[in-house]
Amino acid sequence: MSTNRRFGPELRRLRLEARLSLTEFSVALNYDKGHLSKVERGERAASPELARRCDAFLGANGALQCLVVRADTGSDAAESPTSPMLWSVGRRAVLTAATGSLIDLGIRHGSVTSSAAGPLLRSFRAQFDQLRKLGQSTASKVLLPLLETQTRMVAGLAADAPSVTRSPALRLASRFAEFTGWMAQESGDSRTALGWTGEAAELARAGGDAHLGSYALVRRALVTLYDGDATGTVALARRAQNDVLPPRIRGLAAQREAQGHALVGDEHDCLSCLAKARGLLDCDDASGSTEPVIGTTHVTDPVAMTTGWCLYDLGRTKAAAEVLDKECRRVPPHALRTRARYGFRRALAHAASGEVEHACAIAGELLGMMPAVPSATVDSDIRRLARELSRFRSSQAVRDLQPALARVIAPTHL
Repeated sequence: MSTNRRFGPELRRLRLEARLSLTEFSVALNYDKGHLSKVERGERAASPELARRCDAFLGANGALQCLVVRADTGSDAAESPTSPMLWSVGRRAVLTAATGSLIDLGIRHGSVTSSAAGPLLRSFRAQFDQLRKLGQSTASKVLLPLLETQTRMVAGLAADAPSVTRSPALRLASRFAEFTGWMAQESGDSRTALGWTGEAAELARAGGDAHLGSYALVRRALVTLYDGDATGTVALARRAQNDVLPPRIRGLAAQREAQGHALVGDEHDCLSCLAKARGLLDCDDASGSTEPVIGTTHVTDPVAMTTGWCLYDLGRTKAAAEVLDKECRRVPPHALRTRARYGFRRALAHAASGEVEHACAIAGELLGMMPAVPSATVDSDIRRLARELSRFRSSQAVRDLQPALARVIAPTHL
């Protein structure tokens, strides 16, 4: 029997077990009664959003979501190479660093003295901070060529630098590579994102930081998360929670694992991972480090924001909206990319809770930002919001928002 045909009878069984009429159930979920009736009879497919809401309301703990979530194709994401592409930046830098020879990355470096290497490294570090800030208000495709060049330049500096400067230069190159991977993902190129993420891990190891390489697992888990692969996300995140790793990396990994559990409606494990993340990030001592901060720098309380994100996936839309309302107000005004990333999730939570006009007001402001910071990861939530709002076509607020929604969504279908 197909998953759609199994979902309907199971939904009906759980609804009747809860002693709810179809009318009462439709009002509680803010869904059309006729649509739910067709879903129960197997005449209409249930969306993941509907399954989440039914799961949360009926306390099914993910059982209904499992009937609509796509079949797992295996845990290849957790074990397969990050990319079939040949990424040469770190590999060549490592080899030349070992032999002390020059490196040719398209830009010739002369002999770098100890007195010159330090100022050069500080200059590149300042550029990294500036590019990271610029990434919040600039299209990722605009930044990518510059980031790729800078990564190669810093790796080249490391290859020809005195030993005292070589390791910090390689570690900085790894941060450039990791950020390049994130911008590639924002551009919609997951394959390239994974390649640069693998490169970041190699550069970090060459720079003597075995721990930073583990953050690559957290980044890879973000790719699988947006691909809807909950099993791969959880597997990758768990591998980055070894006790020998710094608290910040383990805390960020625990957050990612929580998001993986939320995708399949496993509330118990999701909340348990969020509690673990809270404990680890609260004791994080990275503030005293001179290295660039790992993970977001524009979210005041990452665990709280991730909690709001997860609550939506768990079908607890009102609770999600309350948390995201509070946390989104704390994002700096200049951080357009971060505001869009979490703001559309906030709009989704309000729309799913039946607060359509409020959802449209939030989305209307955010849609105006998207030409400046187009994002493949945010696009997925924008499309979900459009589907959610399509159930309220009689709303004037929805009709007013449609042209702006269409302008942002249309390019993704070209």
